[in-house]
Order: sequence, then structure tokens, then C-alpha cells
Amino acid sequence: MKRALCLLLALAAGCASDTGPTTESGPIVGEVGDPRNRARLHTELASLYYGRGNMAVALEELRTATRVDSSYAPAYNMFGVVYMALRENRLAEDNFERALRLSPNDPDINHNYGWFLCQSAREPDSIRYFLQAIRNPLYATPWRSYSAAGVCTLRNKNEKDAEEFFQRALRLEPDEPASLLQLGQIRYRQGNMPEARKLVSRFNKLVTPTPESLWLALRVERKLGQRVAERSFATELRRRYPGSPEYQALQRGELD
Repeated sequence: MKRALCLLLALAAGCASDTGPTTESGPIVGEVGDPRNRARLHTELASLYYGRGNMAVALEELRTATRVDSSYAPAYNMFGVVYMALRENRLAEDNFERALRLSPNDPDINHNYGWFLCQSAREPDSIRYFLQAIRNPLYATPWRSYSAAGVCTLRNKNEKDAEEFFQRALRLEPDEPASLLQLGQIRYRQGNMPEARKLVSRFNKLVTPTPESLWLALRVERKLGQRVAERSFATELRRRYPGSPEYQALQRGELD
């Protein structure tokens, strides 16, 4: 990330001329290129700073991006993402909506706004934005929006539709972690332990096991009568997440 950040800083700042004006601290550099390209570079810088948790600098880069090109939709999308992380919901929504006015079919903007709505307890409203993202034939990661739609549908107590969204996500990307875990939980509730085991096992191999995934794996093995495997997952849950609600439930014997 550091190397990418340095490269983007250099591109956004322009190139120093060997014969250009200097100060005591070195050459004076200025931005070069058309406004759209400069806005893109500053937005990419903002994304990198956001990824490092430096929200203040990310916002400053986005202000620069929109100052040089006020019609660059991805900058407002990134503004929305940053403000959402800061729990500035009004500002996040304003920026997502502005981004959509500028680029209504952009799949990333639709996905992010859908997720914002889901996180704002407006789950039913979120689904149409996920579906709008998926409809774009140029969208590189449609399984991401299917998975998010499944999560938000599940929060709205609609397991049937959620199941379909997770299945669609996994048909496109068999290793999509959230869909593996969520569908595994659905299969557990349906009593399909072999399928639940297969799904949660795949999740635990792909990513670092979570309290939720270890808890599911433990209960699946218990239902299947595999006590050794059950104890193994209980030990891992205690070792990794002793303060988790799942481990506390295990100590109380509340396995269902």
C-alpha cells in the first residue's frame, strides 16, 4: 500500500522539471493533466488513506478531487463511504445521492448506497440498488451485491429470498465468504447438517475463522454426533475469542 500511495502522490503532484523553479527545500511541483484525471488520482489517494484509517486526509483529498472536477461521480461516492464510516449519515446520504445523480448506472455507487441504506435500517429500500448494480453488464463483482442483498434480506426476516441471493452469489463466485457462512447458517436451521458443514468448512479455510463461523461449525458437529470435532471447535473458540457472545453461550450450554 505504501508503494501505491507514493506512486499516486507523485502522479497527483506532477513531475518536477530539472530546470524548473526551486525553493530551499527543493523543486516546486504542480499538478498536471486534465481535471478529470486529477480528480481520479485524488479520489484513488482518498481510497488509500481511507483504507489506512486516515479519514481526515481522505476527506481532504476528496475535497481536492471535487474542486478540480465537480462532476466526478466516484469522488462523491467515496465521500459517502468515508462519511458512512464516520457515522455522519446525513452527509453520507447527500454524497451518495449526488453521485447517483451524476452516474445513475454506476454499479459501485449503487452497491455502496444500497449498503448504506441497509446499515441505516432501511433494508427493503437497499435491495433495488443492489439489483441495479447487478444489472450493469460491466460490473466486475456482481456476487458482492447478491451477497449484500442476501444479508439485508435476511435482516428483514425474509429467509427464502435471502437464500436465493446467497445461492446466486455462490454460483458466480464459489468462494464468496459471506454467502458461504450465511447459507451455512440457513442450512443448519433447515436441518441439512452435511451441507451446513461443507459451507462453513469452506468459509473457515478461506478466511480467518470468526466467532460466528466457529460457533456454527461446533453446533453442526454436535448435531452430527462428532464429539472430537465439536471439542476441537470449542477449544478454538475459547482460544481465539474468549470474550465473544458465542463463547459465553457455550459456557452456559446454550447451543441452540
